[in-house]
Amino acid sequence: MTETIALHTRLRVGAEAEYDRVHAVIPTELDGALREAGVRSWRIWRDGRELFHVVEVDDYRAMRRHLAEHPANVPWQTRMADLLEVEDDYSGEDRGIPLVWALPLNR
Repeated sequence: MTETIALHTRLRVGAEAEYDRVHAVIPTELDGALREAGVRSWRIWRDGRELFHVVEVDDYRAMRRHLAEHPANVPWQTRMADLLEVEDDYSGEDRGIPLVWALPLNR
């Protein structure tokens, strides 16, 4: 069963253009690492400095643990730490933003 996880992060002041530039092409090794960790889809929206992520993944916590020390993810997270206000610890313990409401698929 696939999980859908929502996340929110915030860019440092003035990092908007660099964040967009860096995300224009994700490194092939990182793409592969995400997929082998069970990520089906990862979409990011940006409103000013606010970033909203929707991740579809087999097991979110397992994915976070898998990527914590992955050689493709470590340099990427180092780069993101320069751009984001709060560094991500990749502990695998978070659950994202809690779902408050969703329109039912069928009535």
